[in-house]
Amino acid sequence: MLSPLHHQPIFAFLSKTYPCPSASSPLLPAPCPPASSNAQCPMPHAQCPMPHAQCPMPNAPCPITNFMNDLKSLRADLQRRKLVNGLFAIVGLSVILVAIIVLISLILQLVLQGTERISPDFFLNFPSRKPEKAGILSAWVGSSLVMLVTMLAAVPLGVAAGIYLEEYARKNLISDLIEINVTNLAGVPSIVYGLLALGLFIYQFSLGQSILTAGLTLALLILPVVIVTTREALRAIPGHLREAAYALGASKWQMIWDHILPYSFGSILTGIIIGLSRAIGETAPVITIGALAYIGFLPDSPFVEGFPFIPFQGEFPFLNFGKLFAWIQAPFTVMPIQMFNWVSRPEPEFQVNAAAAGTVLICMTLAMNGLAIYLRYYFRKGIKW
Repeated sequence: MLSPLHHQPIFAFLSKTYPCPSASSPLLPAPCPPASSNAQCPMPHAQCPMPHAQCPMPNAPCPITNFMNDLKSLRADLQRRKLVNGLFAIVGLSVILVAIIVLISLILQLVLQGTERISPDFFLNFPSRKPEKAGILSAWVGSSLVMLVTMLAAVPLGVAAGIYLEEYARKNLISDLIEINVTNLAGVPSIVYGLLALGLFIYQFSLGQSILTAGLTLALLILPVVIVTTREALRAIPGHLREAAYALGASKWQMIWDHILPYSFGSILTGIIIGLSRAIGETAPVITIGALAYIGFLPDSPFVEGFPFIPFQGEFPFLNFGKLFAWIQAPFTVMPIQMFNWVSRPEPEFQVNAAAAGTVLICMTLAMNGLAIYLRYYFRKGIKW
């Protein structure tokens, strides 16, 4: 027969009193003593369930009392934790709202100040000493060419390194050290990459202050981001897809190329575009390697007039590589450098030009991030596993 304790809700202990447990209760292993004992029950208002029997431990608290105290302490602790969590949520939300409001205010001020200067001539004119005629042609062309070199250098190397570290490398001390260093490189200040490029690409390899040097410098900057993103994208693929590919006789590379990469392509591409959107706004590395503040010309075009527009020549290798790749050795400037040049001038008209260039740069960055979000959604909407 069960004790009355087993028929009551657990929170009823807070407001009710119950008799001491019976001999069969698991809370009290020892049975009640005979009626001749002089022991007294520790609960003065409770009666033992057996007639003429008294509780066996006169000086010990009843287990029900211990349970009630523990339950009260637990409820008080839960209330305290809920209060702390609520306060932390309020503080965190307040900090985020303040940061967002300040950021939106600065962007709106920049856009309102520079919108009046944005026009087709602003994109098609070179920088000038006259603020009303100054434009960003050399700056946005230089930024585009530098981003092209950065993408061509960082994407294949970063994706290949991520695939090797995640799928081929053995899990040992060397791979752990490589993983730690790659993760740490993602947080190194950008000026360090500029100093590295200055000593390696300019002084050691004699590449000069060119678009190639700038592209390789920013490729080093985003390379850890591409590697980490690739590894995380590959790691997110369920293991049963790999097992299914192996079960059908696929080799390791066939499994990666035909099954793993198509499913992870959206996440990898998102990380690449976010890395490029970070690189397009970097100033310290390109200043360190000697980006020019004023350029009144464009790099040599790799194309020629007339069909097929490719610079051929009459002797082997029949393709004029000097003409085709002359632009990568040209001096350059980028959007942040042009903005810095205009901000440093005292005329207020140049401040408006700098605000207009900042608006264009923000739009380029937002467009790249929006493209990353769209591509991630596009490639993930058909994935089912």
